[in-house]
Amino acid sequence: MRLRLLMLGKTRRPELRAVFDDYIKRIARSAPVEVNEVRDADAAIKRLDADRAVTAILLDAGGKSQDSESLARWLGEQRDRGTREIVFICGDADGFPGELRKRVSQKLSLSPMTYSHELARVMLVEQLYRAFAILSGSPYPK
Repeated sequence: MRLRLLMLGKTRRPELRAVFDDYIKRIARSAPVEVNEVRDADAAIKRLDADRAVTAILLDAGGKSQDSESLARWLGEQRDRGTREIVFICGDADGFPGELRKRVSQKLSLSPMTYSHELARVMLVEQLYRAFAILSGSPYPK
């Protein structure tokens, strides 16, 4: 199972980019992972339309809230079912336009609190790494 992070805009703060990149390297030991930074929602929709078979998840404060264990269980189920690719879509400072919200039905909330889009990206990759650590029985999540 491959993971793709489709991000509107760039992560510009170097300290957050360094942490983000570190977790991407860690995730890559468990699953292939690709990061795509696109300019806007239209570019994101084009990427999604190129392969409609992917499972797409929009990071949204109003989405489904999960703890780390349930996210790990869900990822494990997707992997075991043979899901080819999961795409996590991360917004920019302006959030998501309506057409992208309509295009992606599955939504995930990282927290009921509001975070900057750059910090939310770091939180997402940390949780993905944590999920793979849980699935592999690593002591990291403790």
